[in-house]
Amino acid sequence: MAVVGAGAAGMIAALALAGEGLDVALIGPPRRRDARTTALMDGSVRALDALGVWPRLAGRGSAQKVSPLRVMRLVDDTHRLWRAPEVSFEAGELGLPAFAWNVENEPLLTALEASVAAAPRITRVEASVTAVSDAADAATLALDDGRSLVAALVVAADGRDSPCRAAAGIGLRARDYPQVAVTATLSHDRPHRDISTEFHTPTGPFTLVPLPGNRTSIVCVVAPKDAEALMALDEAGFSREMERRAHSLLGKMRLDGRRGAFPLGSRTAERFASGRIFLLGEAAHIIPPIGAQGLNLGIRDAATLAELAGQARRAGHDIAGADVATAYERRRTADVESRSLAVDLFNRSLLTDFLPVQGVRGLGLWALGRSATLRRLVMREGVGPSRDVPPLMRAAASGLTSGTNNVA
Repeated sequence: MAVVGAGAAGMIAALALAGEGLDVALIGPPRRRDARTTALMDGSVRALDALGVWPRLAGRGSAQKVSPLRVMRLVDDTHRLWRAPEVSFEAGELGLPAFAWNVENEPLLTALEASVAAAPRITRVEASVTAVSDAADAATLALDDGRSLVAALVVAADGRDSPCRAAAGIGLRARDYPQVAVTATLSHDRPHRDISTEFHTPTGPFTLVPLPGNRTSIVCVVAPKDAEALMALDEAGFSREMERRAHSLLGKMRLDGRRGAFPLGSRTAERFASGRIFLLGEAAHIIPPIGAQGLNLGIRDAATLAELAGQARRAGHDIAGADVATAYERRRTADVESRSLAVDLFNRSLLTDFLPVQGVRGLGLWALGRSATLRRLVMREGVGPSRDVPPLMRAAASGLTSGTNNVA
């Protein structure tokens, strides 16, 4: 079988499928440097731990590359007539050491590459796919180096502009927002104490997510003209503006790396499988960077497909058969659409000036602050679905970090 796309989602899919006893060709050109960060939810960390990736990031005796998110604070910074009360969510209420672990993408990708290189069932093919021909018994992939590969199943993890999705004739449902996400990493004087703070503003959330040491990744969602102004600032001016937006919560802030700006929108494939081509990661769904859903959804894609393909292999059935495609479509559609809807409703509730909507949002946050039962319910669903969870994401976690990275 073939996994097209050698980014994080593609490598995780290759490792998960190889773990089910399948031989995998992982196809993709050498990657570019990635300055972004990713918050990995508890189930995603369990999957990476089971695949042998997590110890490379958080193993004892090595420099800590991950930072736990133990507390999540929501702060209404809209300055509107009806302001919601501040709410804090603590992972300890769920019996978890952390809701998620934040990691820079470079060490994550390096750890994944090392695990792929060590997996005997994975063959790394450094090439790009130029064409895919799907047939009843197998799919044929043409590569830009002149070779061709035949695969019983093609996993399209080749990104938002997926050539494999286009070859399968699968369209997209699109929704665009009048917002841009400005991202960066900053160092600061005060410890973050493993607390992620999300300021709700009239243009969208401004989120501070802990990194190892006195460093934080930020996602600042603003109007397009404001994003242009932020990107035009010099490093000192940008740092001061981020400190101002953070209300100096972390003291003096300094830009630590490159900035990025990404227009906000969502894209969902009309189908997640067609013939022998199965979509995964951003080839299947793109969600705004709100609530840390992106790669976590892709990991659930990979874990679900590995479960279904592994079951088919052990039963002597076609690993890309109609029953596998139907089950994958059903299970992933429910998860992706529910997450997309939640992010959409939350985002729109910040943008609207309609007082009743603001009131409902404020009342909801007030209820979360008052009711431990309701708060735990919301936290559990935020960390990941509680039903239909693939076995890989239920694996006992042996290497989860439980220490504190920042001490007062």
